[in-house]
Amino acid sequence: MSVFDKKAGEIAKGKVDDVTKAVTEAWTGPQVAWTMARGGNGAFGGTRINSLRYWLPFCALFFFGLADLRRPFSLRNLDLLVLLSFSVSLWFFNKGNVFASAPLAYPPLAYLLARCVWIGVRGRPSRGAPVWPAWALIGLAVFLGGFKIGLEYRGGSNVIDVGYSGVIGAQRIASGVVPYGNFPDEDDLKACGPADANGEIRDRIQHDGRCETANPLGDTYGPVAYEAYLPGYGLFGWSGKWDTLPAVKFTSVLFDFLCLLGLALVGLRYGGPPLAAALALAWSAFPFTTYVLMSNTNDSIVPVFLIWGFVFASSAWARGIAAALSGWAKFSALVVAPLWLTYPGPVRRPRPALAFAAGFAVATVAALSILVFDAHPIQAAETFYDRTIKTQVTRESPFSLWDWAQYHARGLPDLHVVQWVLEGLLVLGAIAAAFFPSRKSPLQLAALTGALLIGFEVVLTHWFYLYVPWFFPFVAIAVIASGRQATA
Repeated sequence: MSVFDKKAGEIAKGKVDDVTKAVTEAWTGPQVAWTMARGGNGAFGGTRINSLRYWLPFCALFFFGLADLRRPFSLRNLDLLVLLSFSVSLWFFNKGNVFASAPLAYPPLAYLLARCVWIGVRGRPSRGAPVWPAWALIGLAVFLGGFKIGLEYRGGSNVIDVGYSGVIGAQRIASGVVPYGNFPDEDDLKACGPADANGEIRDRIQHDGRCETANPLGDTYGPVAYEAYLPGYGLFGWSGKWDTLPAVKFTSVLFDFLCLLGLALVGLRYGGPPLAAALALAWSAFPFTTYVLMSNTNDSIVPVFLIWGFVFASSAWARGIAAALSGWAKFSALVVAPLWLTYPGPVRRPRPALAFAAGFAVATVAALSILVFDAHPIQAAETFYDRTIKTQVTRESPFSLWDWAQYHARGLPDLHVVQWVLEGLLVLGAIAAAFFPSRKSPLQLAALTGALLIGFEVVLTHWFYLYVPWFFPFVAIAVIASGRQATA
């Protein structure tokens, strides 16, 4: 049963039991069009990590493992608490209260943005350090890493459509087919499977005669977001159905591990064993990295290339390749390309800049080479643009402040002008970060990278908690490094 308004369209939706005549479901506002806005602890991340008996221990291990317990009121401890404060917004989201959850995400984003800019400009690390020895922290990080894998494979996770799209794209690429415009559809196609709990039949006979579970909007990501699933697809294949998807889970575990290992190597290179242990624990214990793993999305692919690019930050080639691969996964990392181009700066000789540009170009050509699978590459490029960049820019969403004007019945303001102003500031910030400070330490590179990625998320129309790990590694480096760590 639905209620329609002449101007706003469908404004209410509900279900009535045919026997008892009782209303079993009633939705208004964004919950009409967005099932993910209706709450529920198992929709993302599975039921376990969303429960307090798992979430709170992860929070406690993250804070007490990394905090300066000798100075309880230190800025370092505040930074850690702010990182964890996204949990408050998530709690309201799980309750289906989007109009509370979305605004509560912006205070921590704003604070962390300001902190990263401050550290990036001043180049001074935070004071303090964990009270625990490095061996204890690394041991806990390894234990939590194994524990998370156990949750992943013992019924504690689910694979949402984002992860499902990865193996579809990998199958298309392995078959010599461009993913864009060729994802399994469901419109006017013959059913080949049963209806789900909502009465919807997703399994349809596709145009190639194969029975596949539909995911028509899954081809909106960059090519690397599909190419990253090729090893998992090669090992486990894909049945064509939205089943347990072992290839997706393998990829999720692989990239989570690579993020952990990369951060440990970052710490070892720039701060020795203490920083390596702290950064490894930061990734393992931070609950939002587990949230991504348990949701089996592609969101750990975005930071992993930047993390490993940071490991080899002294190489312009490596920085160029890393920025391109990350950017061609979900486009957000492209905002850091000017900063990484000029590191450590200033650009006085053309050779480093040319090496960065060459690395970026080579990685870009490799990533986009799948477009030549099509007999008409120009048309394939147009389809790629329409399905990815254009779709992402023009999409509507209630999960940020910027698109709430459509819910005019609540008297919510149109903030698109504010969003446009912030987008302009982000572009100016990306250019400014490339030149100021004129010479940057690794700590400043991490802090400004974190600031730009946060800025990108602030202006997103569709923001979600799965995006927190995009910037988290670089915020962690900026606020956890102490003394002379990462400053040389």
